[in-house]
Amino acid sequence: MVLEAIYREGNLTRAGQLLNLTQPAISHALKRLRDLLQDPLFVRQGPHMVPTPFTRNMIDQVRQALQILEVNLSQSRNFVPENTRRNFHLSLWEYGEALILPSLLQRLTDAAPGMSITTSQVKRRDLETELASGSVDLAIDIPMTVSDRIRHKWLLNEAFVVIARKDHPAIKHKLDLDTYLAQRHIQVSSRRHGPSLIDVELSRRGLHRRVFLRSPHNLTAYMVVSKTDMLLTLPERHAQLLNPGLVNQLYPFPLQTPRLEAHLYWHESVENDPANRWLREEIEKVLAPEARSTQVRRKRGHKSLGRLDGLPRR
Repeated sequence: MVLEAIYREGNLTRAGQLLNLTQPAISHALKRLRDLLQDPLFVRQGPHMVPTPFTRNMIDQVRQALQILEVNLSQSRNFVPENTRRNFHLSLWEYGEALILPSLLQRLTDAAPGMSITTSQVKRRDLETELASGSVDLAIDIPMTVSDRIRHKWLLNEAFVVIARKDHPAIKHKLDLDTYLAQRHIQVSSRRHGPSLIDVELSRRGLHRRVFLRSPHNLTAYMVVSKTDMLLTLPERHAQLLNPGLVNQLYPFPLQTPRLEAHLYWHESVENDPANRWLREEIEKVLAPEARSTQVRRKRGHKSLGRLDGLPRR
């Protein structure tokens, strides 16, 4: 801005008046620019500051960059969804993508057609750093300990169900605990080793299930269920999303267990960013029916649970 003002005015005093800076401040800024760019930039001829060839060659690019910055700042202060061309990076696990993206992208197609979304699965130990750097704009994940610089809001809370193939030989009308424990199970996890909290919860009660297949992919696990007698335990809505044609049967989990809970996370630096705040509100609207129903269920005394089957630990 200093370089462009001096170029426009041809005088340090007038450039300072244009930018509301004193002449010494303009002089100091010009000296720093000269040191940085290794060029005099302007040569004094009487009362005028004449640009060097180096300055004349780059002034158009400088002005273009300043114009782009001014437009972006104006759009940030006066955010209009229909006009934005911004890309948002969301950290989601597989279930979060399946649950949120179809409805969210449907809303964005009409409300913000120029907005784009990129998703990835950021490791939880890196999430705060990624949010702070701006590499990730928003994240949806289980409740976790974060610093005061990370804002978060409760987003969903739901029960677990068990998926079994139709006409499973061991299941008649309903699935009881003994039958559940006697079957072979699929555990969905991104880790190679270690129990899920379903297994931790069972172990706490002195119970044990047999995990016959460990896979990082819910869809693969669902397809295996349809061809075998193995069982798969997933969050209720995820199971419903995977079972649109009712290929498999869904049963209530045969034990009162904690529920799957997830929060929406963002960094304090974007707390009042209009675009980020607008997208947070859109995500909440997508999950509004779930929020209303689970708030009623939470009042009945269910505990919440984060890392369970269907929610990989990373």
